[in-house]
Order: sequence, then C-alpha cells, then structure tokens
Amino acid sequence: MEIRLATDTDKNSWDAYVLQHSDGLAYQLFAWRQAVKKAYGYEAHYLLAEKDNNVCGVLPLVDFRIPFLGSTLISLPYCDAGGVLADSDEIEQQLLNAALDLTKKTGMKCHIRSTQSLLIDRENTTDKVRMLLTLPENSELFLASIRSKLRNKINKPLKHGYRVEIGSSELIEAFYSIFVVNMHELGSPVHSRRWIEAIVSEYHEKVRIGVVFTPDGMPVAAGMILLHPTTISNPWASSLREYGHMKPNMLLYSTLLSFAADNGYKQFDFGRSSLGGGTYLFKEQWGAQPSKLYWYDDIGNVKQTYQPQSYSSDRTGCRSMAVRMWQQLPATGANWLGPRIRRYISL
Repeated sequence: MEIRLATDTDKNSWDAYVLQHSDGLAYQLFAWRQAVKKAYGYEAHYLLAEKDNNVCGVLPLVDFRIPFLGSTLISLPYCDAGGVLADSDEIEQQLLNAALDLTKKTGMKCHIRSTQSLLIDRENTTDKVRMLLTLPENSELFLASIRSKLRNKINKPLKHGYRVEIGSSELIEAFYSIFVVNMHELGSPVHSRRWIEAIVSEYHEKVRIGVVFTPDGMPVAAGMILLHPTTISNPWASSLREYGHMKPNMLLYSTLLSFAADNGYKQFDFGRSSLGGGTYLFKEQWGAQPSKLYWYDDIGNVKQTYQPQSYSSDRTGCRSMAVRMWQQLPATGANWLGPRIRRYISL
C-alpha cells in the first residue's frame, strides 16, 4: 500500500471513494478543497491511500494560516467534520501516521474533526453533537410523520402566499442577502460572498439552495445543502428575524427535507448543536437525534486531558462580549469587515 499527496488529477477517484463510503460526507469531496483555495487561498494536503491502484483511504487536510499565529493542518475548516475514511483500521492508522509525519516536517499543528472516534491517543475536545434525521422513502411519508403543531407552522406561510424555490447559482444573491443580515444579528463575522459562490461552482450538481419568498418576492429564509448518496449536509441556514412570526424557516426546512426524501437520501444532517440548546431543540422537533462529534486538537503533541470547564467561565464571557460588540457595529461596516475576519475562523 502507498500513501501520497493527492493532486488535481486524482479528483475523480478521490470523489468516487468518498461517495461510495458509508461514512462519507459531502465536505470530504474534492470540491471543498477547491472552494477553500478559490475563496480564501489556502493550500491543501489531501492524503490518499492506494493499494493495487485502487483508493483504499483518504484524509483531507487544509493548511490553515493565520497571520502572526502560524499554520495548522485542519480536517476540515469551515465545517463540522472531515477526518479519515478508510477500508480498515490499519489503513486509518497509517493515514494518521502520515499526517503526523507532515506535522514533523512542516512544524505545523494538526486538528482533526470527525464523525467517528479515531485510532488516536487523544481526548475528544468537543461536547457538541451533529443532529441526524433518518428519512423515509418519500416526502408524503415524511409529512405524515410530523406532528400537527409542526405541520401548522409549515402551512402558515403557505396560507399567506409565501413560496419556496430550490435551485443553485441563480439563488446565491437571495441566499446571501439573508445570510449577511442573520450573521450580523447573531454577532458573528460573515463568510464572503466569494466563498458561497465557490461552494456552488465547485459542487455543481451536488449542491442546492432553498429560498423562501414573500408574496411580493422578498427573500426571507434560505439554506444550503450539500449532497452525498447517503447523507445530506446542511452547513448554513438563515432567516430574517422580522418575519419570524410567519415561520418561513419551518417552510424552508420542510421543503429541504421533502427534497431529500423524494430523491432517495437516507439521512439529513442538520449540523452541530450544543445539547439542550436552542438550535438543538429546533432540530429535535423534526425528529433529529444527536450523534457525537469527535474533534482532536494538536494530534502531534503530548496528550492533554480535556477539561470541559475550560470552555466556560472566562472564555464564554469573552465570547459573549465579542458577540455584543459585533452586533453593535453598523451593518455596512460588519459586512465589509466580516469576510476579512471570517477567513481566519476555522469553524
């Protein structure tokens, strides 16, 4: 068996392996590497394991550089998980060893985010979970399975003339107009429009955008989904707060979930949440169940015991202050500055 760095010529074989793997995610496709490069300029080290000229394992790593703070190999930035896919534990271990070799040669740290526990002597450094919904065979069965209270929320915007479109690049403008407002209200720097455009252009037929419009054509809720044969991933969804009483977000998710069921996808990944938090409860009402995430920090250094309290108290207080300060910025300033900061935030 050989482990080497993948090149652009390996895209088709890499993607074929990810798409056929039962634990594969759309984030692990070559398109993520290309979008990161196109939008933010980061290089990648995608480790490819081959045996008899057939792919038997992959580990995508991005060289994530922050000025004055150095570089970190991350699998993967800007999403919940990347990590290793392999045919066996032995191949997984060899891919992890290859990543460690890279850290020694380059002097970089290495962070791996995974949906599975890895064969590595490190503590899991997150208590966040991904929220997964197992889908029925079609949208009719899905809609029949939801509670009447939830169905009433979905029907409310429809009764008032709201409509939904599912498309691709033609909906980027509508998507981004909602995304920037929502991120400012949340107190978080927004991704650049170039990043959204790069995702759509690189994922081609494996990406969809859903947008809810008012009767007069104003976009008020939007979400993006990335497609893998077994799992649909939902990296971003937003809605305008002033239209919250009309429940456009409920119509949005009902439409995305119906699309997933009707097109044969087995599972919908709503993305990460904190147990018991607001987004957790929102996703749980659809029937989604929590599944642990496994994030391993600085795998090349001496093992340290994870202490959950380090994520609370002072750290939480500083984050809350930063959120409030960002929310108080004028929208024009936040939208200009946000993308210039967001490229250096790996989550």
